[in-house]
Amino acid sequence: MPGLKTGEIRDMTEAEREKKLQDLRTELSNERAIAASGGAVENTGKIKTLRRTIARILTIMREEAG
Repeated sequence: MPGLKTGEIRDMTEAEREKKLQDLRTELSNERAIAASGGAVENTGKIKTLRRTIARILTIMREEAG
């Protein structure tokens, strides 16, 4: 899953961003659970990509709020 670019995030509505943020946090939680239980992670860089995408969404949301 490639991360979202900032332009793509800015084009989303507020509701779409909230939904995407919730989905990404759920996916990150699942990936961390697999890694913590000693399971084989399909893509080793996926957790890092998820974290960065979540941070981008939160940053843009804070920029537009303030």
